[in-house]
Amino acid sequence: MPESDGYPDAWVTSDGRAGLVKAANPCHYPNDQAAATLWYHDHAMGITRLNVYAGLAGTYLIRDAQEESLNLPSGAYEIPLMIQDRSFNADGSLRYPPASNGTHPAWMQEFFGNVVCVNGKAAPFLEVEPRQYRFRMVNGSNSRFYHLTVMPADASGRPNGKIADAPPFIQIGSDGGLLPAPLRTHYLIVSPGERFDIVLDFSRHRGASLAMLNDAPSPYTRGGEIAASDVMLFKVTKALSGTDTSSVPEKLAPFSALDPVHAVRERILALTEMDRPSDGYTMIGMLDGKHWNDPISEDPKAGTTEIWSFANTTGDVHPMHLHLVQFQVLNRQPFDTKAYLQTGKLVLTSVPMPPESSERPAWKDTVKTYSGYVTRVIARFDLPSGILAKPGEEFRYVWHCHVLEHEDNEMMRPYKIVG
Repeated sequence: MPESDGYPDAWVTSDGRAGLVKAANPCHYPNDQAAATLWYHDHAMGITRLNVYAGLAGTYLIRDAQEESLNLPSGAYEIPLMIQDRSFNADGSLRYPPASNGTHPAWMQEFFGNVVCVNGKAAPFLEVEPRQYRFRMVNGSNSRFYHLTVMPADASGRPNGKIADAPPFIQIGSDGGLLPAPLRTHYLIVSPGERFDIVLDFSRHRGASLAMLNDAPSPYTRGGEIAASDVMLFKVTKALSGTDTSSVPEKLAPFSALDPVHAVRERILALTEMDRPSDGYTMIGMLDGKHWNDPISEDPKAGTTEIWSFANTTGDVHPMHLHLVQFQVLNRQPFDTKAYLQTGKLVLTSVPMPPESSERPAWKDTVKTYSGYVTRVIARFDLPSGILAKPGEEFRYVWHCHVLEHEDNEMMRPYKIVG
């Protein structure tokens, strides 16, 4: 229900004070959707980055009969991986540093920790059997993108082989659930907020060590900040407890593509940043040229299909996230950012590019929007089941950049579904 969505202005305190928008008490989640890897986290206005960093986030799995019919690795062989970068003080406490030479002592452009943690452990290892495992991966980092690979390594995790000699990632799901068919790849590019449902087959690596590594620049794709390469180590040292009867079928789940012909409108939504002239330090980011408290301008009618086109005029890659809906990525297309900023006219400079392989096709709720590109997604704005919208009734949600430092500095906007 909308009041259970965690709207930033919907809050209550122990002494009875409340925000501007009603919050459910208790919250109610019907879980009426396909099986998926979800996650939940605090969404407090202006301090989401701090509260998530402090630990207010978790993995949330939904299952259904379609998934359970597939004979995928399960039980002890299905493991969630919440990946988050952190920095620590000498006593082991979390360190979120003040912004050195920033525009405000409590806000920085992005946060990049020097250690990658998985499920709360710094650069951990996992002992596995020589068989298939299913990993439900969540990038719960504030700002860090990951370019993940698996490589042969020694017992300490130091790489000593080639990527081609390690098992590939078999991607079986994305943000919104299972893919129609598995995708085999030796790398994953995971932005904050994205989820990847993968299978790794260790059956041919008995006794070996395999390192999951990251070499994504930070900020992505420009670089210049702290690198954090060690993610985790798999040690194929456990004895096989029994025959591995799990499998990854050639077909996973039915998929119906949304047809752009049925879209009632396309919204061109600008992603902009204002940089400090002296050194390019970002002072503020905005969506559609508006602040959080400006009147709501995105107002889909319940049950209609729309195309949202994110025109990224900035030098950053912004992972754009829509609450409530799952969408499909249509394409990306380069455009003249200078002309757009000066005139408001979208001048396209080349032909559209198809979605990335991990998005083609897939149900998503978070999408990478690259610098200098229009990224188009299509969604049907259905309300949760059980809600009967009266004509003109409004239901409020949010859309935002999932780099949490950006979200906390105006790159978040409300939108409303209208009955």
